[in-house]
Amino acid sequence: MIRHIVMWRVAGETASARRETARRVKQEFESLRGLIPGLLEIDVGLDISEVDYACDVVLVADFESRAALEDYANHPEHLRVREALAGMRETRHQVDYDAR
Repeated sequence: MIRHIVMWRVAGETASARRETARRVKQEFESLRGLIPGLLEIDVGLDISEVDYACDVVLVADFESRAALEDYANHPEHLRVREALAGMRETRHQVDYDAR
């Protein structure tokens, strides 16, 4: 099993605007549940610490294999979400690892 973790700092001029953008990111990625073969689990969390160095959103997704993760990257539904969120994210950090 491959665990895919992505963290974003989202765009927004105020804390309130960033929270709304973060909620939109969460909603969009959660909409992928059940749509992508090999995606076993997806969890999207919003930061509650509000410390200045924290990311706003974290995605943790488990895939049955490395090939399934690679297929996800180009899946039409994932591409739809990426397009819907274009310009809403300022920074992105990613880690993929074998979680067996």
